[in-house]
Amino acid sequence: MSATRLLVLGAVRQHGRAHGYQVRNDLEYWGAHEWAGLKPGSIYHALKQMAKQGLLHAYDVAPSTAGGPPRVEYELTAEGDAEYFALLRESLRRHDQKIDYLSAGVGFVVDLPRAEAVALLKERVAAMDAWRGSVLEHYAPQGDEDFGHIGEIMRLWVHSAEAGAAWTRGLIERLEGGAYVMAGEGDPWAAGGFTAEDA
Repeated sequence: MSATRLLVLGAVRQHGRAHGYQVRNDLEYWGAHEWAGLKPGSIYHALKQMAKQGLLHAYDVAPSTAGGPPRVEYELTAEGDAEYFALLRESLRRHDQKIDYLSAGVGFVVDLPRAEAVALLKERVAAMDAWRGSVLEHYAPQGDEDFGHIGEIMRLWVHSAEAGAAWTRGLIERLEGGAYVMAGEGDPWAAGGFTAEDA
């Protein structure tokens, strides 16, 4: 799963049509360079690669005032839009992805209808609970048995699963309580804002 792919597609989608510098500014404003390790080069590379893959249309626009090549603007194709939503849904339902991928999904959760977002997050909680149960099957000291410092690994996994499930349940509760403007309820981005231009 690629947080970079989801973030770049989502940022382009918010503008309708955007050039690389706009996408980079938006993602840096959002702090993705810190929590997703997103470098400027990886953003431009992702844009070019996804254009080659047919997920983005690339348009040459006005030439650079510095005499360089024309600026390129990108827009999602129908395939790119489908890929964006597939990545978004996967990021919210899976319990076993990296935190940057989940973070990217949470950042775009408002692009989904409320009921669908809640259903996906409930899938995540169920998967986390099942995974925690499977860890506990292997970590069940009997009597005086002690797994020593290796037991700390099991404790870490169990704690991570419990904390992740608790956070997800909290988000579900907030969404069910009407938090945020979701897809189909108005403009989800009018209140939350994503772009650096809004800063």
